[in-house]
Parts: sequence; structure tokens; C-alpha cells
Amino acid sequence: MKQAITKVLFLAGCVVVGACSKPAATTPTPSEAASGSASAAPESESARPMPGSDRDAHGCIGSAGYRWCAKENKCVRPWELAKEKGFPLEKESVDTYCGH
Repeated sequence: MKQAITKVLFLAGCVVVGACSKPAATTPTPSEAASGSASAAPESESARPMPGSDRDAHGCIGSAGYRWCAKENKCVRPWELAKEKGFPLEKESVDTYCGH
């Protein structure tokens, strides 16, 4: 009997917590978005580029802090390069080192 009461109280608590929680936002699947069957996202959200999709001509991702360095022949993060090579972290120093 004590177990039955415990189960009932537990279930009642779950119902109360569930009723008080905020419903989760739904995101349409790609097929729903394409067909328009789900509510459309605001224009500003749907026009945003995917994170990391801002690659330059060399494939460097600017939003992740990378830029092309001809001297290193690879994408680098200026602050890491300055620390590694021992020059001041200033735009002019990085540009001079990388040949920009």
C-alpha cells in the first residue's frame, strides 16, 4: 500500500512539473521548411549563413579568427602566430610577417 501511495504522489508531482514547464520550441524539418507546411521562421533567421561558411579565397574561416598567411602558406590565427613567432600582436606586425 505504501508503494502505491508513493507511485501516485510521484506521478502527481510529474504532472505538476510538466504543467508548469514552458513548451519547447519546434523547429521545422528541412522538408517542412521547403514545403511551407510549418510556420516559417522570421526572414532575418532564415537569411543567416551557416556558422563557419564564411571561407575566403584560401579556405580560411574568418569568423573562427583565421586569415591567410602567405609566409606560412596556411590559415593562421594572428594571436597564435604572434605568440609562436615572438612578434607583437598588432595588425601591422602580422601583415608584415605574412606579406600583406
